[in-house]
Amino acid sequence: MRRVLVFDSGLGGLSVARELAALGAGRLSIDYVADSGGFPYGGWPEDELRRRLVELMGRVAGRLSPDVVVIACNTASVVALAALRAAVDVPFVGTVPAIKPAARITRSGIIGVLATPSTVRREYTAALIHTYAYHCRVILHGAEKLAAMAEARLLGEGLDMRALKEEIAPAFASEGDRRTDAVVLGCTHYPLIKNEIAEAAPWPVELIDPSPAIARRALEVALACPEREGAEKAGTAFVTSPEGLTGARRDLFRREGFAGLEVIG
Repeated sequence: MRRVLVFDSGLGGLSVARELAALGAGRLSIDYVADSGGFPYGGWPEDELRRRLVELMGRVAGRLSPDVVVIACNTASVVALAALRAAVDVPFVGTVPAIKPAARITRSGIIGVLATPSTVRREYTAALIHTYAYHCRVILHGAEKLAAMAEARLLGEGLDMRALKEEIAPAFASEGDRRTDAVVLGCTHYPLIKNEIAEAAPWPVELIDPSPAIARRALEVALACPEREGAEKAGTAFVTSPEGLTGARRDLFRREGFAGLEVIG
């Protein structure tokens, strides 16, 4: 067995954890940490968020001793992945907007990127576009409410389809006979409502979910680590604040196959 820790600001990393559990069945034990005490990351100053993530991950990794940590959060990856790798002696797998595959599959040359406002304004995102999609028109849309919509939906709350249509609309554009034909789901929360996003889209597009690719890379890194003795066991889910210990979250993580929900910090 290898032990993998999936980390996110909230519940979005479950999109990656699900893929990883399917790929690594019988070979991985997966723990999950949702930084409920810091969610959402969009409004954090970059330096403060980087400092929080390095300090928090140092404590978490020290307690859980993972073989690999998956930072299943675009904002956290862009802001702090280099600092985390320098500070914590564990292999890290990060998450970045899937602009490269979008540029490869588009036929119209118009790509939409749905992401958090924080991810949209990062220089790293601009560099991805400059490197891989310089020949495309890339529409960056910082969707302020979309992650919260996905989180609420996952916890059993309703989803206002009209509000969802309004939230994603800026990622779609028409130019003559061309229009957006590929949309990057640039936050791990978004694949959790992929079907709803497809329904709310003004026309059919390819929705690019990075979760399978992240999971494949995490499994590759994990299997390169020395195997631990012991039988497969269900991992544990954690939140970073007592307020995160809600009944809805307990039920959710139980359905996702985790042994329990605890506070860590």
